[in-house]
Amino acid sequence: MPTGVGTIGVLPSSQFGRLKIEEEIRAAAAAKLAEFGIELLDLRLKRVNYNPDVLDRIYQRMISERRQIAQRFRSEGEGEAARIAGQKERDLNEIQSTAYRQVQQIRGQADAKATEIYAHAYTQNPQAAEFYAFLKSMETYRKVLTKDSTLVLSTDSDLFGLLKRAGTKPR
Repeated sequence: MPTGVGTIGVLPSSQFGRLKIEEEIRAAAAAKLAEFGIELLDLRLKRVNYNPDVLDRIYQRMISERRQIAQRFRSEGEGEAARIAGQKERDLNEIQSTAYRQVQQIRGQADAKATEIYAHAYTQNPQAAEFYAFLKSMETYRKVLTKDSTLVLSTDSDLFGLLKRAGTKPR
C-alpha cells in the first residue's frame, strides 16, 4: 500500500519530498481512473496546508534554515574578503619594496656620479680641494648645530679658528 493511501480522515506522516508524494498520488489516482477509461498523465500540488498547531514551528524552521544559509554565505564572503585583503597587502608590500630598492639604486648611482664629479673638479688644483673640505665642514656644522646647541671648543679646533677669523675685521 503506497504511503499516500490510508483510512479516510487519517493522513500518514510523510517521509518523502513533494515530488515523491505527487508521484505516489498520481500512481494511486491513475489506477482508479483507468477503470473509467481516463489516463492521468501528470499531477501537481497547488497548495499544501499545514495544521495550524505546527505552522509556527514550520515557519521557525524555515527561518532558521535561511539564516544558516545566509550565515554560510556571509562566512564565505568574509573569508574571501580576508583572502583578497591579504593578497592586497602582499602585493602592496612587494610594490613598495621594489620601489624602495629602485630608489636606493638610483640614489647610489647618483651619489657615485656626484662624488666622481666632485673628485674630478676638486682635484684639479689644491685650492679647490681645500674649498671642498671647507664646504663639507660648513654643511656638517649646519646639520649638527641648532640654535639651542651649546658648544665647548678647544682653541686649536678648526671651527674655533674659523670663528676667530670670521670675527676679525678685514683691513
